Amino acid sequence: YNMKINNETKVGIIAIIAVAFLIIGFNFLKGKKLWSNDIVIKGKYGNVQGLQTSNAIMINGMQVGSVYKINMDKDMREILVEMNITKDVNIPTNSIASIKTNPLGSPSIEIKLGDAKTFIKNKELIATESNEGMLSELMKKADPILLEIKKALGSVDTLVDNFSGVIDQNAKGNINSMLSNMNRVTAALVSSTASLGMLLNAQNGSLAKTLDNASSISGNLASNNSKINSVVGNLDKTSAKFANINIQNTLDTLDKAINEMKNLVASFNNADGTLGKMLHDPTLYKNLASSGNKLNLLLDDVRINPKRYINISLFGKKNKNQALMIPLPDTLNSPYYVETVK
Repeated sequence: YNMKINNETKVGIIAIIAVAFLIIGFNFLKGKKLWSNDIVIKGKYGNVQGLQTSNAIMINGMQVGSVYKINMDKDMREILVEMNITKDVNIPTNSIASIKTNPLGSPSIEIKLGDAKTFIKNKELIATESNEGMLSELMKKADPILLEIKKALGSVDTLVDNFSGVIDQNAKGNINSMLSNMNRVTAALVSSTASLGMLLNAQNGSLAKTLDNASSISGNLASNNSKINSVVGNLDKTSAKFANINIQNTLDTLDKAINEMKNLVASFNNADGTLGKMLHDPTLYKNLASSGNKLNLLLDDVRINPKRYINISLFGKKNKNQALMIPLPDTLNSPYYVETVK
């Protein structure tokens, strides 16, 4: 029994086989292999920088898989990238997946392996980091200043626009005046430089003359060094003599003299001593006053009655009166004062 297959059936079978190969090829291009032990790991990014499915997953310059799927939220704040790892490799849990751009080709994901002892399993998340792109990396490696210049260009453009709007005719006039002042300042600096050159002239400059004078003074000091040493030696001897003076004995002697002076003054103030009696007892004063009164009375009596004291006798009449043994009382209310001894 020969079974004959018509043309329509053949076309249908061929179409089914073609669709199956198309699906398998499409999945293969997306990086997923059928009937394999591949694992899928996930990473979350804020900017995928043009990453597409089937882009390469690299570790140390070797492709170990490809991008399988890219999912995004409606607000586009977080993009989930699924990575199909086709190689049998161990990826530590502290590894980092970063997107690496390529100006001449497609971007890829570079996995930097960590040092953890545990490894990422199927459907688990891997840590990610942002990447500013290859151009920025090259600029950082070539010269870090270029990156800052790139950031500052926009600010410089804005500043130039604002500066152009601010400058008017009056401002331009002020700028011209400022430049003129700067020219005058520059001329003054030139003149000052010339004056400074004259000051520093090695032969005729004031500084050179001053240094010559200083050298002459130092030479004189050097020539008189012996005299200076002699003077210093004499000063040392004098200071030694002052140091050897027994100042304590001198102070003790002075203190003793002061104490004796205090005792003398105390004896003056003591009414029981001789000097004290002379200063405090009125007896001497009264005796001197009484003697003065008697002397005045005697002088007045001699002046008025001289014959009582000058008696010329031709026959030598003798004076029979005895000499006074005690003083007579005064007649002028000033009796002779005699201290009574107790």
